[in-house]
Amino acid sequence: MVEATSCGGVVIFRGKILLLYKNYKNKYEGWVLPKGTVEQGEEHNETALREVKEETGVSAQIIKYVGKSQYSFNTPQNVVSKDVHWFLMMSDSYYSKPQREEYFCDSGYYKYHEAYHLLKFANEKQILEQAYNEYLDLKRSNLWGSKKYY
Repeated sequence: MVEATSCGGVVIFRGKILLLYKNYKNKYEGWVLPKGTVEQGEEHNETALREVKEETGVSAQIIKYVGKSQYSFNTPQNVVSKDVHWFLMMSDSYYSKPQREEYFCDSGYYKYHEAYHLLKFANEKQILEQAYNEYLDLKRSNLWGSKKYY
């Protein structure tokens, strides 16, 4: 068994959530949240911001840590056990550009209920729900978008 760590973001702009559509040789298809592997010497928050930027072209700001999801998958050589650390993030526009080299062919911002139903994986739906509830709490308290909060 091999252990791996990734970090990603639930990026929100004006109440909508950023998703990516991946299509790898028509075998892997589906909507996902942006995330990627931690590089040597990187903090989790740095990885999350870098991966969001690389995969979507979006420069986001971290609002807060949301939590961790875990899953495992098989490769021809091994079983990989993966931890993914998630951050609630805010962007300052609807702009996004999917990273073609990673087989992302579409990206965009979606209303919560649309994003929830589009997401392919149950663990990402769970993280989306947590992050969106955090967002709503901050919004109710007039803290979302407040520079004092960062």
